[in-house]
Amino acid sequence: MQTSFSEYEYASKKKLTRRDRFLAEIEARTPWGELVAAIERHDPKGGGRGRPPIGLERMLRMYIAQNCFGLSDEGIEDAIDDSQAIRSFVGIDLGREAAPDATTLLKFRRLLEDKQLTESIFTTINAHLAAKGLFLRRGTVVDATIIAAPPSTKNEKGERDPEMHQTKKGNEWHFGLKAHIGVDAESGLVHTVIGTAANVADVTQAQELLHGDETDVFADAGYQGVAKREENIGVPVNWHVAMRPGKRRALAGHGWAQKLEWVEQIKASIRAKVEHPFHVVKNLLRHRKARYRGLAKNTAQLHTLFGLANLMLARRLVLDIHARGASAA
Repeated sequence: MQTSFSEYEYASKKKLTRRDRFLAEIEARTPWGELVAAIERHDPKGGGRGRPPIGLERMLRMYIAQNCFGLSDEGIEDAIDDSQAIRSFVGIDLGREAAPDATTLLKFRRLLEDKQLTESIFTTINAHLAAKGLFLRRGTVVDATIIAAPPSTKNEKGERDPEMHQTKKGNEWHFGLKAHIGVDAESGLVHTVIGTAANVADVTQAQELLHGDETDVFADAGYQGVAKREENIGVPVNWHVAMRPGKRRALAGHGWAQKLEWVEQIKASIRAKVEHPFHVVKNLLRHRKARYRGLAKNTAQLHTLFGLANLMLARRLVLDIHARGASAA
């Protein structure tokens, strides 16, 4: 497509913004062809009367841009009008065509949800990264985080989302859902995502977070007793679960307490990798509150978000690999 004058003017800017750099990284690291192929057979082909179809890759880019910046359907429509960086990423030239509207994106998002295609996006990204040797699969770290949901009852039914629940963490109550993830212990990349109500205990989902090839599983103190659960008896893995803080303090006076503390610190250093995807999703992608009603829609979005988190975390892994190679040379 021929470049417009506005795009030439934008490309000639001397300063690149953080948004420009961020989108350039997503552009370079996303396997667009593989993602389009995974979705294409479910995409209804346009035809007949009405507006011509927007194009599958363009809608996919709009959907990913929406999740990159934590925007609503209307928000990303406005952002395309306002931001040349996002227009270039999506592939829209307002001099020749109008931006896809919020309703068009809504229909595309519902297609992804109804056909479980966000899970396909997640698995396709992971297969792309695995082909680069970034998944070692010898160990898994499991953890969960609470994502708040709107507690307001000011809606048509006058009630909160019935699929969300409240849970107590520390001395505070939280209403929403939980994102349970299984993370590769070496790379820190997410290989499994499960969404549940917030009151579901972390330990009940541990078995579902394993991919089956690992030999060691690491978890925090909330997973105490996981090896004794019925679904985990006979599973050929070594469970490395953190000791409860109160028990660690009680043992502090013993002569071998220093060795025990050393072991706990090693386990904690491995478990720390599970916090990196949570940081990307909650802080960089700005997903701190559930956007939709119901677990299915929010879990579908979680697959997309953690797929994007893997792409962002993979950049650091590739740089580390190159740095180690350079130092060895």
